Amino acid sequence: MILATDVHYFDGRARAAGVLFADWSDALAAATLTADIDAVADYQPGAFYRRELPCLAALLAKLDAPPECIVVDGHAWLDGAGRPGLGAQLWESLQRRIAVVGVAKTRFVDTPAEAEVLRGGARPLYVTAAGMEPALARAAVARMAGAHRLPDLLKQADRLARGG
Repeated sequence: MILATDVHYFDGRARAAGVLFADWSDALAAATLTADIDAVADYQPGAFYRRELPCLAALLAKLDAPPECIVVDGHAWLDGAGRPGLGAQLWESLQRRIAVVGVAKTRFVDTPAEAEVLRGGARPLYVTAAGMEPALARAAVARMAGAHRLPDLLKQADRLARGG
């Protein structure tokens, strides 16, 4: 299974959400899950992962079996030189056993051009991966269901995290 994740923060708390699916081209989720986190760390510029990793760990703890791959809302790598983003930090925390694909809506200053994936318009997504070939990750995100820039299952994870 593949797990697409998102985290939403509100009033010092957070909700992590996940959407499980079997194949990158699936239009519907096989299952969904959420985890509410009562206390979250403050945002630290340049260290977003410190706030997000505990939330994702709480979500992963709810699974009966680990997924084959995790999709995060953000970058796996921040640049072409190997500066770790949220995805790479998660991959390391999982002892490099589960591939992590980062799907970011905004470009980090040093994100390489080859990370761009165009879907449903002129504005790209930025797809990087840890534990998976970057080209395979980009192709997988490109073929995800949905006519718009953001794949439908990633939108569903976002809605769940926001309480929808």
